Amino acid sequence: MKAIELKSITKRFGRTIANDSIDFELYRGEIHAVLGENGAGKSTLMSILSGLYQPDSGKILVDSQEVRFRSPKDAIKMGIGMVYQHFMLIQSHTILNNIILGTKIPFFLNRNRLKKPIFELFQRLKSQIDLNARVSYLSIGEQQKVEIVKALYHGASILILDEPTSVLTPQETSDLFDIMRSMKNEGYSIIFISHKLNEVLSIADRVTILRKGKLVTTIENRDVKAEQLASMMIGEEFNFSDEAISDRTYRTNVVLKMDHVTSSRVNDVSLELHSGEIIGVAGAAGNGQLELAEVISGLRKLHSGSIFIDGRDITGKSIRKIIEMGVAYIPEDRIGVGSVQNLDISDNILLKSYDKFSFFDTSSIRSYSGNLANKYSVIYSDLKEPVKHLSGGNLQKLIVARELREIPKLLIAACPTRGLDVSAAEYVRSMIVNCKNNGSAILLISEDLDELLAISDRIAVMYNGKLTMMPARDLHEIGMAMGGT
Repeated sequence: MKAIELKSITKRFGRTIANDSIDFELYRGEIHAVLGENGAGKSTLMSILSGLYQPDSGKILVDSQEVRFRSPKDAIKMGIGMVYQHFMLIQSHTILNNIILGTKIPFFLNRNRLKKPIFELFQRLKSQIDLNARVSYLSIGEQQKVEIVKALYHGASILILDEPTSVLTPQETSDLFDIMRSMKNEGYSIIFISHKLNEVLSIADRVTILRKGKLVTTIENRDVKAEQLASMMIGEEFNFSDEAISDRTYRTNVVLKMDHVTSSRVNDVSLELHSGEIIGVAGAAGNGQLELAEVISGLRKLHSGSIFIDGRDITGKSIRKIIEMGVAYIPEDRIGVGSVQNLDISDNILLKSYDKFSFFDTSSIRSYSGNLANKYSVIYSDLKEPVKHLSGGNLQKLIVARELREIPKLLIAACPTRGLDVSAAEYVRSMIVNCKNNGSAILLISEDLDELLAISDRIAVMYNGKLTMMPARDLHEIGMAMGGT
């Protein structure tokens, strides 16, 4: 039985056609993956289905009944709920308050009566949880379960999961997949959006692929390989390259030395990183990885300890001085830290090299910024376009282009491939390995363990502010360390 039918859905933003007459079907009791490069139209299509956008033309049918959504409230009334990649939870509130938010409740609130169905939903997800606990105290995996329960509590029988494994440990990902399979067996329908092709192949019944706003195909997940999916996504033959695999060799000179560094969420970290070496840092979100990167790059002050670049103490140095010493930084937050949203593409590319150009030499500025943007396949309409109009993936590619415009002495890369499609991610990884091969020392912070294992020389895990070097490259052991065990 068809739970959802989208017929000839078209959505335009100005002159850009985000969705071009797309057809999509979702069956009851099905896990259906949606794949596509950045800008392929996945997010727009799911935003239409969840009521955030309205289509310019086309039809939406739920259980064979045509519907019109004017808001997400209309969608949830029809049983469609979306769990976003960045959770929509109020951190200072309890689990119970987050789940019942927006529900019509009696003036005299009987909290025990409300708790019973919510508790039963958590039991169905095989999760024992204190409904009075504040969300801020929960792990990322637990917060995700709260989001799922919230959608189910509000009546969702169709779930849209947007990049749900991007911030999970391997164990949490396995738990999530168990939950998805259990829900499927109970008759729920799940749309799974992901860039991780191996996960798609392991969990999905069918796969729909979009490219440049158009439907490419919908296929059964039978005897399909990741390379085939990637090729259909980009429109040409694609093979995962072995060139990005590190040879695990590096030079002896120490580029970065951290000596008992302590700051907010960084707890007594000591580390030596060599020229031509990549140290990969794994960890569930919120365990100090972001703060570690900010301490080294000068964005966050030390409470104690020292940091050295090529033997020179940079403690207390200005950010400009640290940049001049050859430190490049790809930040985790591409909007708040990595870019100035109201400035145009050229200005954002020039943020760290503006002193090399005359303000009046517009021809050289346009040539430099245009060449760099094109080299990294940034899709844009005009160099004077504000970067806030770029997709997340294209903004990320712009930041990577700016930071790798020259081979840095030290590269701090925090989630550099987050939000990138498979071909762009492979390209960024190859550029990072190229930096390594040219002598850069690289601290790679990533939520993608496959990425870390592929290109890192050594692996470290950050948990509760402490950095632990892993003696072996064992996925299970790394996952356990990420959970603090």
